[in-house]
Amino acid sequence: MTLEAVLSQYGFAALFLGAGIEGETVVVLGGVMVHRGLIAYPAAIAAAALGSFIADQIFFALGRRFRDHRYVRRVQQKAAFRRAIDVFEQRPVLFVFGFRFLYGLRTVSPIAIGTTALPASRFMAINALAAVVWATVFVTLGYLFGQGIEAAFGRVRDVGHVLLPVLAVLLLVGLAAHFRHRRREVTARD
Repeated sequence: MTLEAVLSQYGFAALFLGAGIEGETVVVLGGVMVHRGLIAYPAAIAAAALGSFIADQIFFALGRRFRDHRYVRRVQQKAAFRRAIDVFEQRPVLFVFGFRFLYGLRTVSPIAIGTTALPASRFMAINALAAVVWATVFVTLGYLFGQGIEAAFGRVRDVGHVLLPVLAVLLLVGLAAHFRHRRREVTARD
């Protein structure tokens, strides 16, 4: 299976999911795909922006819905969470717009914002605009530096032998995390 075949078949879905789960690295690689002519520039931006937007909306909703849950209270004790709230309180709109550009605060920030009094509609509007700007910046970086990135890492043509083990490892890690979380819930209830 060639990289071109994988990307032409799953490119937008992979970019959508990768933008929401991983972030910048996948979106820059989306820009490299644009550079190589495998996907269209506007579509790459749309897939990355939508993936990022939806992931952040989910995290915001989880923070809003479960703000009194013991897990969220435990997360609130972490330094990154406290930092996010401190910065949010100083400049709420700027923070909502810019948190996705701040390394180490990307995932915890929408949860933290969800625990505040910021209206969900306001978060959604700012988040949508920020997701488009973020996706445009990182897809463009991948596009502009695509040749250099390919020169540094080479062109990977045959990814079948890599793709399946990576997917298997991701599945195992996800299952392990799920069962570990369930076991902690059962232990905490007892």
